[in-house]
Amino acid sequence: MQILTPHVYWAQRHGEIFLRVELSDATNVDIRLMEDNTLHFRAQGHGAKGDNQYEFSLEFLEPVKPEIHQKSTQRQVDIKIKKREERWWQRLTLREKKPVFLGPDFDRWLDESDAEMELQAKEKINKISVESRVRKDPYLGLKKGYLFMYNLVQFLGFSWIFVNMTVRLFILGQDSFYDTFHTAADMMYFCQMMAVLEVINPLLGLVKTKFFPAMIQVAGRNVILFVIFGSLEEMQNKAVVFFVFYLWSTIEIFRYPFYMLACIDTEWKLLTWLRYSLWIPLYPLGVVAEAVAVIQSLPIFDETRLFSIPLPSVLGRSLSFSYTLQLYLVLMFLGLFINFRHLYKQRRRRYRSRKKKVQ
Repeated sequence: MQILTPHVYWAQRHGEIFLRVELSDATNVDIRLMEDNTLHFRAQGHGAKGDNQYEFSLEFLEPVKPEIHQKSTQRQVDIKIKKREERWWQRLTLREKKPVFLGPDFDRWLDESDAEMELQAKEKINKISVESRVRKDPYLGLKKGYLFMYNLVQFLGFSWIFVNMTVRLFILGQDSFYDTFHTAADMMYFCQMMAVLEVINPLLGLVKTKFFPAMIQVAGRNVILFVIFGSLEEMQNKAVVFFVFYLWSTIEIFRYPFYMLACIDTEWKLLTWLRYSLWIPLYPLGVVAEAVAVIQSLPIFDETRLFSIPLPSVLGRSLSFSYTLQLYLVLMFLGLFINFRHLYKQRRRRYRSRKKKVQ
């Protein structure tokens, strides 16, 4: 029996190739994709020259996936092949000269711009379909209202601290360093006790922030504020208190309004940049200031024996709390690494997603 070549018609989309083989009542259909990216077709059927064996080969312009979907009808054989990369091909075959048996399938044919519009329409329909299947949270408005008020209160609290310290710095100069605690401690106590909610919110599913980085920051600050500054009067008149409070408040007066506006789906580009960039110099400086405060408190704890751990008489009188703080110093810089890595990932994810939207 003579082996003949059937008429083949093709069309494409960004991710797929469509082939239509004019072969009616096809039987023994054998379609294979070879390692050299060549498609081999063989079948028995009724084509342009009657009932015969028909074969053809096509070497594609670019790699395609090995999965081939084919459907035989009484009139033709339809073949669908997925491209390895979703992009528009300038032609079907590797060779520039088109095979004589190959032609465009005008029933499916679209140019690149039309195919792009079709793809966007499908993506929009899929997005609407997904959104329609997702249940709307009946308490979403209440959750956003709570988060908005929380961030607003924290913003106002840290703004008061920042403005108060800045004004006193301009008026009193370096003298303002030594009474910072007595002028701003009450408001700082309030803000840091409120900040405990930032550890609870991820556990309740109210925010997407991870629990562990939030716990590290809140717990670390509370150790400095309540244990180092709050319990030692000797530390309250030191200049390091000014630098710790000032660095904390500088970071927060940009962080809290960013989250506050996010609750009402609003964004200010400058505020977003400050939120994701200002921590790079300020966060390590804040940890250094906290470390200085811990180091300055060590001899005071040794002398006062405050929070010392009682020991049996055989081992000595007590174990100074300063040893716990020395261990805390090591953990502090480990926490710096964990939180710095977390914040860097947040920044990279934020600006990578924004770049994709622009493109």
